[in-house]
Amino acid sequence: MTADPLSDDRYQFDLPDELIALRPAEPKDAARLLVVRPSGVSHAHVRDLPDLLRAGDTLVLNETRVLPAALRGVRLARDADGRDVAVDVNLIAELGAGIWRALARPGRRLKAGDRIVFDEDLHALMTEEVGDGAIELSFNLSGEALRDRLHAVGQMPLPPYIARRRAADAQDRSDYQTRFATGEAASVAAPTAGLHFTEDLLARLERAGLAHARVRLDVGAGTFAPLKDEQVRAGRLHSERCRLDAETATMLNRARAEGRRIIPVGTTSLRTLETVWRLQGRFGAFEGETDIFIRPPDRVGSADALLTNFHLPGSSLFMLVCAVMGTEMMQAAYGEAIAERYRFFSYGDACLLLPHG
Repeated sequence: MTADPLSDDRYQFDLPDELIALRPAEPKDAARLLVVRPSGVSHAHVRDLPDLLRAGDTLVLNETRVLPAALRGVRLARDADGRDVAVDVNLIAELGAGIWRALARPGRRLKAGDRIVFDEDLHALMTEEVGDGAIELSFNLSGEALRDRLHAVGQMPLPPYIARRRAADAQDRSDYQTRFATGEAASVAAPTAGLHFTEDLLARLERAGLAHARVRLDVGAGTFAPLKDEQVRAGRLHSERCRLDAETATMLNRARAEGRRIIPVGTTSLRTLETVWRLQGRFGAFEGETDIFIRPPDRVGSADALLTNFHLPGSSLFMLVCAVMGTEMMQAAYGEAIAERYRFFSYGDACLLLPHG
């Protein structure tokens, strides 16, 4: 009998805690690179990409910028006999002018009507508890004024598997932001495959004849949320906003017509490309929401390879890489990476997936 391709255990693996990277490699392009082909795996470093790729290949980068969305504040006492309570808040979605959905700790100490002070110029009213540990906050500021204040007092929203082990600090301001991030900060998690790219590596890739294109997908906190049964049944994930402009679409269509490879840097870039490809049958201008869920037995039509980090067991992103390379191949590749002590997740090492060899 054929195994159910969505059976959870097909996408599970055991990872020793010590292989979860708490800081990136230094320099960033010194990170190790597991090169995965149908014939097997080989070992390199991210800095070797100019030698591993071909002149004419087009790398697709996600230019989104991360918002310093992690805040520490104080829930003010509710009455004269009460006490102030320290709280940590991670903003996860902007709902309106000055209105944000957030995760808060300790959530059990908060209720609607509580006021949280982050500094003398920034405070918020908790307006609602919305479930799954999330709350809604109404800030005293909105628009650019709020974003300016968040940049002043916020910290980078490190993923839970790092935040449980250490607090964000000043170094994360640069470590958790890609060199090509631009525009308004709107992501609450980094497109982490792009974190490996240094100015030197980008220059060497250009000299080697590789092109690069830019898309944008603003990453939401759902990227770290456990996969829910209803998402698997529906084949749709949390919604995120993405954009592919007309100039980039023309560039990608030309590359495809000329037989040159399109290689997304990161799953967010791939999800953007595949969203447009499935809607239009080619690359065209697009701006809107995507909840695309790429998983076996899906075929990826928009890309020829993928550069990505190592992903959490049982996650939608591990399912995505299994769709690109095959589940047995990725289980074997991850097994090799664990045996060789590769560093995992956002600040960890990388994979270059080459399904066509």
